[in-house]
Amino acid sequence: MNTNSMNTLEKPVSWGEKRYYSLDYYLKQTFGEKVYRLSLNGGMTCPNRDGTLDSRGCIFCSAGGSGDFAAAPALSVTAQIAEAKKRVTAKTDCRKFIAYFQAYTNTYAPVAFLKNLFTEAIKQPEIVALSIATRCDCLSPEILDLLEELNKIKPVWVELGLQTIHSDTLKFIRSGFTLQQYEAAVYALHARQIDVITHLILGLPGETKNMMRSSVSYVAAMPVSGIKLQLLHILKGTDLGTIYKKEPFPLFSLEEYCDFITECISLLPPEMVIHRLTGDGPRQLLLAPSWSTDKKRVLNTIQKRLKEKNLWQGKYFSEV
Repeated sequence: MNTNSMNTLEKPVSWGEKRYYSLDYYLKQTFGEKVYRLSLNGGMTCPNRDGTLDSRGCIFCSAGGSGDFAAAPALSVTAQIAEAKKRVTAKTDCRKFIAYFQAYTNTYAPVAFLKNLFTEAIKQPEIVALSIATRCDCLSPEILDLLEELNKIKPVWVELGLQTIHSDTLKFIRSGFTLQQYEAAVYALHARQIDVITHLILGLPGETKNMMRSSVSYVAAMPVSGIKLQLLHILKGTDLGTIYKKEPFPLFSLEEYCDFITECISLLPPEMVIHRLTGDGPRQLLLAPSWSTDKKRVLNTIQKRLKEKNLWQGKYFSEV
């Protein structure tokens, strides 16, 4: 369980220029240099799409299954890594990478298939960690055994999309799982010393700020190592996009979001790595909010707000 030992009289831990424990800082401290994620596609689907639970997917999910930036699944993992590296190394001299299986549900396949897929990724010498996006209800004991085995070779991170703790919202977004299933998955992974990263979406229809704060506080108290705080994006071709076009509902403005996210940051324990504070919606699919495409501006505004409010991850700090 995460603990919070910071108080207003202590000097906060140094995280470089930021007032929160960013993924970039964590990676540099852990691997000695900058590390980039390579988005990969394992060619899997999802029980929320193949008819097992539903055939429509989550209400906010695009046809790409959250893997709109991933490589083509027709390519081998080795070829996908090589292609993704070319794109990254054209802009930077990065030498270390995370193999990030992002599209759809990346443990929704037979164990033998998953073992071959993930082993092909981690055997690449420049891959320093394996990150697997999946659902909490797609982690059988056999799959957990495999992940534990791989975690002894190179670090394995499991990314679980919780989105919210509120049952009515979970039903509305058609998640197909319960909070109890999420909890069971987190504790099973934690027992095997596998790092968990939890995704939350801020701004879901019908949720108040207090409801969102409750979701953040809940994750803050769970044995997870990282969190992704995702601004709600309305995408073309999704059921949420159809609803929004028919009857637009309130969305965060840039100023509102940056103010609110600073509060969320202050609720998180200082040892929890923040992997994301906003999110990237594919420009060609994005209906709203349009301001989210300027990610640099969003992050700079968040950092400015943190300084103005004198907030840090883990606690409110007062001038002394």
